[in-house]
Amino acid sequence: MRNYDNYALGKWIKGDGEGTPLFNAITGDQLGTASSKGLDFSEMMNYARKVGGPALRKMTFQERGLMLKKLALHLHSIKGKFYPISFLTGATKVDSWIDIEGGIGNLFTNASLRRQFPDLPYHVEGSAAPLSKNGTFIGHHIMVPKQGVAIHINAFNFPIWGMLEKIAVNLMAGVPAIVKPATLTSYLTEVMVREIIDSDILPEGSLQLICGSARGILDAVTSEDIVTFTGSASTGQMLKSHPKLMEEAVPFNMEADSLNCSVLGVDAVPGTAEFDLFIKEVQREMTVKAGQKCTAVRRIIVPEKLAEDVQIALGKRLAKTTIGDPSVEGVRMGSLAGKEQLTEVSEKVQQLAQSQDIVFGSLEEFEVVGADKNKGAFISPILFLNNDPFNKTDCHNVEAFGPVSTILPYKTIDEAIELARMGKGSLVCSIVTNNMKIAEEFVVGSASMHGRILVLNEACSKESTGHGSPMPLLTHGGPGRAGGGEEMGGIRGIKHYLQRTAIQGHPTTITTLTKQYQVGAEQNTEGPHTFRKHFEEIEIGDTVITDKHTVTLDDIENFAELSGDKFYAHMDEKSLEGTIFTERVAHGYFIMSKAAGLFVDPPKGPVLLNYGIDECRFTKPVYPGMTVGVRFTAKEKISQEKRDEEDIAKGIVKFLVDVYDNEGETVMLATILTMVKKLEQN
Repeated sequence: MRNYDNYALGKWIKGDGEGTPLFNAITGDQLGTASSKGLDFSEMMNYARKVGGPALRKMTFQERGLMLKKLALHLHSIKGKFYPISFLTGATKVDSWIDIEGGIGNLFTNASLRRQFPDLPYHVEGSAAPLSKNGTFIGHHIMVPKQGVAIHINAFNFPIWGMLEKIAVNLMAGVPAIVKPATLTSYLTEVMVREIIDSDILPEGSLQLICGSARGILDAVTSEDIVTFTGSASTGQMLKSHPKLMEEAVPFNMEADSLNCSVLGVDAVPGTAEFDLFIKEVQREMTVKAGQKCTAVRRIIVPEKLAEDVQIALGKRLAKTTIGDPSVEGVRMGSLAGKEQLTEVSEKVQQLAQSQDIVFGSLEEFEVVGADKNKGAFISPILFLNNDPFNKTDCHNVEAFGPVSTILPYKTIDEAIELARMGKGSLVCSIVTNNMKIAEEFVVGSASMHGRILVLNEACSKESTGHGSPMPLLTHGGPGRAGGGEEMGGIRGIKHYLQRTAIQGHPTTITTLTKQYQVGAEQNTEGPHTFRKHFEEIEIGDTVITDKHTVTLDDIENFAELSGDKFYAHMDEKSLEGTIFTERVAHGYFIMSKAAGLFVDPPKGPVLLNYGIDECRFTKPVYPGMTVGVRFTAKEKISQEKRDEEDIAKGIVKFLVDVYDNEGETVMLATILTMVKKLEQN
């Protein structure tokens, strides 16, 4: 046995007292103890704010992203260390893969988001808002890291994924974290945190760990802190109503109980690929992690005429589920995370059995391979049938957090929607159908009560990640009973840890603050052409005023022949009646092409290539005889890391292409992306 310690104030600390005993979920043997007694939570939070926070905030989004990538690569290289410990939680290899490698995958995904942020410690959001007639007063939004700490209170079912999916986001935002895993499986979290700390990849103070009770930690929160919670609705509501959270208006994100459902479309009859997919998906969701997933299918909503078919087919698949020690070959479902979970799930099963019938499984009669079912926290999959789901409603209110689910028949799609909504809010639901009308009707009718909806059919089945897999680039959370929270979601999730602030001023001022050129700001037209400058030498606002070109009818006709674009507005003056055009108009893409011919400086230099256009707008028609010129302005710079030692050191420069006519009015605006070589190649 060993003590599982806390990491606080830059060191590993053993809690006072005997601590909470921690057990092997398979054998029932005690693994050790965990205690947080003696920790000063207020001091830990101040340490995060004063040590971890400043170090993270000094880093740009690019640097934080590379830090996460480095950490992900390190943890992936040693992932084998975590599997044997994960087995002790009752998890199979597949279960452990979701927890371990799924968690590491979150680090990789969030690291890649750096490319969607500026090369700054803060984010510039959206576009400028004009606030005055003459353009001398504008507004914008910036988002800066909150100068607090993220407190993550996590559930027992995913000791690694639950931590990594959360800290990946706050670290990317530039906010330190204190992680409090559920004590029941904290021994696995502790092992990974040791590896993270030993790697020395994160700045000191960025991550602290509490193994044991965190009672009282919310007493020290301030308005810039963020609290997240994953667990039961009752505990979540208690935390959410904490007076300090109310007083300081602390953001609180909750992911709670969720009676998720999966719906079978009337078209998915036995013999179809969709029927087989449905049975396979529900069986998997019931048995993966022994049903201890916040996204597991608790309610199986099927057409009344197919209820018996589903019951038989699902029962046959469940019967093939071998229960036992995850280390034994052939075992497909391990145990619950501990005896206390077994007691709780068994009580919920007995409660549900008062109003509906068990059609598969038993709390007593089942076989276990490679272990003593009386010593471990083992349970059989339990399948209920509820023939009156609109009146016998326990199935919509009671969650047995294990391999337990209920078949609910429906007569019409409207009834299916109503049954789905009776769960009072879920993290996810799914519908298996190949009928797009059914899919549309169900999604639109039920979406307001679900955080995510999977529409599954044969066409996407080979690549679908399944009903129960939250994805880092999509939001994870749900309304109502599910807690009303929102996690992950790509950039959306990172913004939860940033403070959005409106800034106002002259375009030059806003350019300085955002490091993005704003229309109307001062321009620097002195010095060499920007194509003669290396990445480091280009300054925001550097501008080239080009020569001019008078557009002719020949230009229009030649471009039409070259491009094949012979749209009537360019070629047929007789067809212009009733349009906005008074005569044949130049192609917008001719104007774009001609602009490039005007602003490009052809000889070889630091500019490597142009690789795209972010935005392009044609704002005024250009007719033959009109003269156009270009104001070509360095708008934004984003440094890039070298892929390897042989790669060229470079960065991306976004240029504003402002094409104007002989009256000085803008006829086209575009932002082009240009790759520029760095002066320093080390």
